[in-house]
Amino acid sequence: MRFGFSYVGLIYLIMLMVPNLIWTKNKPKDYDRYARNENRILLFLERTGEVLVSVVVLVFRDFDLRAWTPWSLWLTASFLLMILYELYWIRYFGSGKTMRDQYRRFCGFPVAGATLPVTAFLLLGIYGLNVWLIIAVVILGIGHIGIHLRHEKDVNETGSKG
Repeated sequence: MRFGFSYVGLIYLIMLMVPNLIWTKNKPKDYDRYARNENRILLFLERTGEVLVSVVVLVFRDFDLRAWTPWSLWLTASFLLMILYELYWIRYFGSGKTMRDQYRRFCGFPVAGATLPVTAFLLLGIYGLNVWLIIAVVILGIGHIGIHLRHEKDVNETGSKG
């Protein structure tokens, strides 16, 4: 592991944060009703993972581009997942912005807004052979995906259109 600023990490964080900032002004109808019931342990893991991933991805140069090898396919797959994440948000922002819209499958991915970036960062950690990012992503994934799977379940159980 090599300390130093990662421009690839910064690009990934920008790709992650821009749609989320836009989302704060375009939340699904009734989102706050679902958010009130979030499991506190999952929420703690999500927030802890967010901070850890954000720091680790910026302070290690392991994620930056290097000479092409078959190992570079990890980075390629990771970046393709981030592109799908951006496309997921484009679909959501063009929709009616309901809970069903947010949790509708995208390209076969369940809860795509959670699974795509978590998987992309996990693959980035594998590409960089960075155990700290992998650990941080696992913590984030348990919390973030867990919360959103619960939201999806609640939406499906209530038959909510909002």
